[in-house]
Amino acid sequence: MKTFLTTTALCAGLIAGTAQAQETWNMQSTFPGSLTQLGTMGKRVAEQITQITDGEIEVVFQEPGAIVPAFEAFDAVGTGAVEAGWSNPGYWAGRVPALQLLAAVPFGPQAGEYLAWMKFGGGQEFLTELYERHNIKSLPCAVTAPEAAGWFREPINTPEDLQGLTMRFFGLGAKVMEKMGVSTQLLAGGDIFPALELGTIDATEFSMPAVDLSSGFYQVASQYYFPGWHQQSTFYDLLINLDLWESLDESTQFKIETVCDANLAYGLAEGEYLQFSALQELVGNGVTLNTLSDELLTALEAAWMEVVAEESAADADFARVYESYAAFRENYKIWGDLGFLK
Repeated sequence: MKTFLTTTALCAGLIAGTAQAQETWNMQSTFPGSLTQLGTMGKRVAEQITQITDGEIEVVFQEPGAIVPAFEAFDAVGTGAVEAGWSNPGYWAGRVPALQLLAAVPFGPQAGEYLAWMKFGGGQEFLTELYERHNIKSLPCAVTAPEAAGWFREPINTPEDLQGLTMRFFGLGAKVMEKMGVSTQLLAGGDIFPALELGTIDATEFSMPAVDLSSGFYQVASQYYFPGWHQQSTFYDLLINLDLWESLDESTQFKIETVCDANLAYGLAEGEYLQFSALQELVGNGVTLNTLSDELLTALEAAWMEVVAEESAADADFARVYESYAAFRENYKIWGDLGFLK
């Protein structure tokens, strides 16, 4: 009887301990949960972390503005105002310019090459270092297919056609467009359509065809351009307050890392699957699909190299990350040129 009571008490204690270990994390998203891929992948991550930890950590996806505005998630996670965030490293360029290179790079690699640099070429180490200065743990948690070059009301054939436009643009690509005479604004996803409809902006880029379709841009701008020179692939990351992350046991950290690794593959496959049907639907809605001219692409690439030089001179971290990225691309070229059909 004594042994039975002791065992029963031990089990009760373990159950109580498990209950005390359960916690809820608010994950503040930069993207609406209904937004194809950009938001839905974040919701998937929240659900899978909850499931893989058997509910010991319940991650609650929070819509933009639910706790803090979309572009304040960085500070909210760092200070512990929220436990986690779902976003893109490039949104924090004003705080850490080098993070832009860990989000999307103009005239950069497709997803396979970019992921290789991120996971094995040093990219993730830079991501960790740069975020940890702000008390944030970042995990690469999604990579997406190429974006479109943008939506315009009128055809864009030459560099001169860009001059004087006001355009929503993201990241390092915005700096390139400014050199082309474009006035750029960074708007959160939910703010783009109203700005385009009201004429606050003349044009916009945002994402892949499937995402752009769900955003409704075709209703106010019918000229859709490719290729997405500014974002041939794009990373999204899960942010976790660093103090909270370091308080987790290794097993729980491993489970969360596993969710993100799985989401990288899931998101890339889903993104490639969704695009052709989205393009077919857009054409059915009267959208004209266009390809940027060689003249325009050459001018954009020249402007990009100017941006690289300026950003590297202005920020030592940017220079270090770009050097690593460029060296990896040069080495990868040996394989890229030989291994793939042209």
